[in-house]
Amino acid sequence: MVESIARVRHIRVTPQKARRVVALIKGKQADEALAILKFAAQSASEPIYKLVASAKANAQVKADAAGEALNEDDLFVKNAFVDEGVTLKRFRPRAQGRADQIKKRTSHITVVLSTPENKKASK
Repeated sequence: MVESIARVRHIRVTPQKARRVVALIKGKQADEALAILKFAAQSASEPIYKLVASAKANAQVKADAAGEALNEDDLFVKNAFVDEGVTLKRFRPRAQGRADQIKKRTSHITVVLSTPENKKASK
């Protein structure tokens, strides 16, 4: 079983919006997840698409280093989650000398791709 992890940190997408996109790909085949993300309308789908593609490449490199054969069609999204990153605090001037705080949220996104365990046992 080959398992690869890809992470992106401090991405300028709010965690709430990124979690909606990540929910679309959990448990899907890697190629199917890439197709879903390619045509998803949300802005968070582009960095997550790159992340899944990176995890797929990481799996290939890991399999080559271990001397295992890897069929990329077997890869699926085992786990994907979004954690909250640092929040950038900015201020906007308002009427009568006041100031409002604006919170620019960031995310840490992690994608884990894996091959099925039963596939390896049957071979």
